Amino acid sequence: MPDSCDPHVSYRRDGALLILHINRPEKKNALTQTMYRALTAGILHGEENPEVRVIILHGAGECFSSGNDINDFVAQVNPGSEPASVGFMKALLQARKPLVAAVNGPAIGIGVTMLLHCDLVYAGRDAYLQMPFTRLGLCPEAGSSFLAPMLMGHQRAAELLLLGDRISSEVACQYGLVNAVLDNDAVLAHTLERAQALAALPAEAVQTTKHLLKRSQLSLVDEAMRLELVNFARLLGTEEAQSTLQAFLSR
Repeated sequence: MPDSCDPHVSYRRDGALLILHINRPEKKNALTQTMYRALTAGILHGEENPEVRVIILHGAGECFSSGNDINDFVAQVNPGSEPASVGFMKALLQARKPLVAAVNGPAIGIGVTMLLHCDLVYAGRDAYLQMPFTRLGLCPEAGSSFLAPMLMGHQRAAELLLLGDRISSEVACQYGLVNAVLDNDAVLAHTLERAQALAALPAEAVQTTKHLLKRSQLSLVDEAMRLELVNFARLLGTEEAQSTLQAFLSR
């Protein structure tokens, strides 16, 4: 098992399961660039290790992830380099092995858009999901502009992505974003149980089935990601986005 490059992301094996644990509860599991690198490395390790059959994403404490750490995000902006978050998005998109998420609390921004790439998602009753990109003067990322309407229909996706409103885990389940809603303290145990059931099946059959399920959308999601990144960078440079981000930082 490799060591994580960031203390706020840990890797743990449970038989054929690889659990990627986001552990920064004091910051609501907000993600920095080094955390993205650690998550990407964890996914790639799981992909390369034949003993790993399922990769699980889980957040510490009472939050799944509040999205980007805005301070780190602003500090890392460099037009000449690809953000580590992009590598994470690509790893999610290209993963052959099943990705399963245990959403133990609020999921915001990329905390939600990463779920669109997961094969199974289980959430706590007190969890909520929110994609507030337009509220920050930005646009969606991680292929969500394609995946969200494909998953839940245009009107529902437009309401979430244009208005940036939060929805409960129960509503997210109705929309098809979440497989099941459980008591908060039962989320991880149930997720591990379902992941173990998945890992017990013939690995080649599972991975082939996942490929068949996703093959028609891979190139379209990749293209959506590319367009999102171009427009995200453009919007990030606008006065409106900059003032919004500065107002957020000054709070």
